[in-house]
Order: sequence, then structure tokens, then C-alpha cells
Amino acid sequence: MTEKSLQETFAPQNACFGCGPANAQGLRIRSFEQGGEVVATWTPQKHHEAFEGVLNGGIIGALLDCHCNWTAAIHLARAKGLTTEVPCTVTADYAIVLKRPCPTDGPVYLKARVIESSADRAVVEGTLEAAGKLRATCKGTFVAVTEGHPAYHRW
Repeated sequence: MTEKSLQETFAPQNACFGCGPANAQGLRIRSFEQGGEVVATWTPQKHHEAFEGVLNGGIIGALLDCHCNWTAAIHLARAKGLTTEVPCTVTADYAIVLKRPCPTDGPVYLKARVIESSADRAVVEGTLEAAGKLRATCKGTFVAVTEGHPAYHRW
């Protein structure tokens, strides 16, 4: 795929384990705006398994956390009319519900959308699907940080 993801466009030097393009050891998810949602496709590898053929729940959490975080960041940027930058956002809270085991023999599909927002934060709902079934859901609050916060210059 030649299209740049949100992460590659706005934070190419980000080293986050889940979404950092600059982290060669990370998950390197690639999120894209699509029809009012943010979507991503990611393919697990054998070392992401909890046990044979099943994706680790912590990896599922990291995927949803980072993907929903970018959904909030792009939403807050668009709400402010920004097109060349996004605010650096961090997770204030999030909850993952693991619905059923997630197979590792094919791609997983992430979707997220903002359900509530204010000037500096967004509440996001996300899903993770694989093999045509819902595997996990997420709901979280993501906050734009200001100068002085340790994450302010991370992208």
C-alpha cells in the first residue's frame, strides 16, 4: 500500500510500540480515515500469540488503544481545522472487552469512531474483527496534551 497512514503522515518519528512507524520491533499499525471512521488492517505473527493460533489479549489491547488514540487525534485536529498537524493525544482511560478468541491465521480489522468530544478530548469506541466475527471492543477517553506533559513532543 502506497498511501500514507495517519501515523506515517503526522508522526513518522513516533516510536510507540503499537503505532510508531519508527519502532521496528513494534506492531506498526497503520490507521486511515474512511467514511467518518478510522480503519486499519493488521496481520498478526506467530510471536503475537497467547497460545497456538490465538492472538494475545495484551496485543489486542495495544491495537485498540493506539487505533482509538489516533481516531481521537485526527478528530480533534479536524475539529480545529488543522490539516498539516494533529494534537499529541494520550489515553486517559480505556476498557477492552474480549468477546471471543482471535485467530492469528489472517488479518484483523480495526474500526473506531468518536462518540463524544470537547476541545481537548474525545471518547472513542472501537472494534476488532477477524474471520468475519467481532473479537473485541474498546471504549476510551483520549486527551490532547499541552506543553509540559512528558508526551507533548512525542510526534
